[in-house]
Amino acid sequence: MQTLMSHSHSRVAPLPGAITKEEIKNQLMVHERRFLSKPTRKEEWTVLPQSAHSKNTVNPVRRIADACAVPPNPEKKVIRLHLGDPSVGGKLPPSEVAVQAMHESVSTHMYDGYGPAVGALAARQAIVDKYSSSDNVFTADDVVLASGCSHALQMAIEAVANAGDNILVPHPGFPLYSTLCRPHNIIDKPYKIDMTGEDVKIDLSYMATIIDENTRAIIVNNPGNPTGGVFTKEHLEEILEFANKYKLIIIADEIYGDLVYNGATFYPMASLSPKVPIITCDGIAKRWMVPGWRLGWLIIHNHFGVLNEVKQGIVALSQKIVGPCSLVQGALPKILRETPEEYFVYTRNVIETNANIVENILADVPGMRVVKPKGAMYMMVNISRPAYGNDVNFCQNLIKEESVFCLPGQAFSAPGYFRVVLTSSTDDMEEAATRIRDFCFRNINQFSDSEDSSDEGLDLSAMESD
Repeated sequence: MQTLMSHSHSRVAPLPGAITKEEIKNQLMVHERRFLSKPTRKEEWTVLPQSAHSKNTVNPVRRIADACAVPPNPEKKVIRLHLGDPSVGGKLPPSEVAVQAMHESVSTHMYDGYGPAVGALAARQAIVDKYSSSDNVFTADDVVLASGCSHALQMAIEAVANAGDNILVPHPGFPLYSTLCRPHNIIDKPYKIDMTGEDVKIDLSYMATIIDENTRAIIVNNPGNPTGGVFTKEHLEEILEFANKYKLIIIADEIYGDLVYNGATFYPMASLSPKVPIITCDGIAKRWMVPGWRLGWLIIHNHFGVLNEVKQGIVALSQKIVGPCSLVQGALPKILRETPEEYFVYTRNVIETNANIVENILADVPGMRVVKPKGAMYMMVNISRPAYGNDVNFCQNLIKEESVFCLPGQAFSAPGYFRVVLTSSTDDMEEAATRIRDFCFRNINQFSDSEDSSDEGLDLSAMESD
């Protein structure tokens, strides 16, 4: 009995991981302090400020577009050549195959639920089957689907750069690159696109002067928005040599792909040499004329294993939206496999015809120079500032007098230019070009000021003032 009693009063060792009395006391004191420090009840609602991230999310096009929100001439039909949406106007509808594929995707009910965050395997394999080749080999494991090419670009940028890093972006260029960088305090450093020659080119000599130890990537857009330029094979190889020399990865925005004309040929950057790490961003928006379907993708060309960790980051980022629309993913294999070549020939012919119509009509306008497009769906037109004033005023007055909407070049860091979208009907393009010509002849030297227009297509001041 004595043995039992002495054993029952002995100290029992706590179980591993068990909380002690002292720890319980400390936690109670912490909770008490938190309770006592709670803010007093508020009698009225106060305005909640927007986050710094959202405040820094600004698309420059919006600011310029707002400046051009002037009433058109009520006596003339409105012709909209400012929206980069090929579905506007109905001249470039989606292919029957794409529409049928979507009907099938909906009716089978196989794609009503969630899919993998990186995208369904069948859809990713369809991209491999369409675009992988002997000089550009990749697998479904290298493909991540996105909610449009813009989302693909967002994931690429967020995966490669931190706050304080910089990414080289084209000027003139798609302003969304800056919009995607700045909320994360990633610096978008502009490099020059030269639009003065027969072929649009990157000024690589200038680019070499802006690289530093914090430069993480070069964004290369080919075919180009807003330039309409298509880089030659030789120039693309020069860009790759440059990237290899400075050991910089390339984010290749190739959403317009083989939408080329006027004798140009499109070469995917990843198919050329020297081989460098490339993240290709693409989608069905612009060549299949369905930007509202919101399906894009990234292809990670992981040469030398440079993108091992970046690839993991892209996969992690894809989980934010749990993959793009499952219905469009379900339709993608048929869309990529069965859209006939005749469809693409038709769309290229429409845009080429429109480009040549506008170029011919504007050819004899004094103080105006057309940059002959060879790809995408845009044309840039340079205007003399002494003759017509700045590009924003030019576009405002064009709307007021002629009801023709174009975007000023300042929206793309190209002051002294305006952009024309080439996807309307041939009749509308001819009418719009004729109105622009008449407007110029009627108003030449009426809106002049002392500064000449920029013919380099680069506004370095935008980087400092924004």
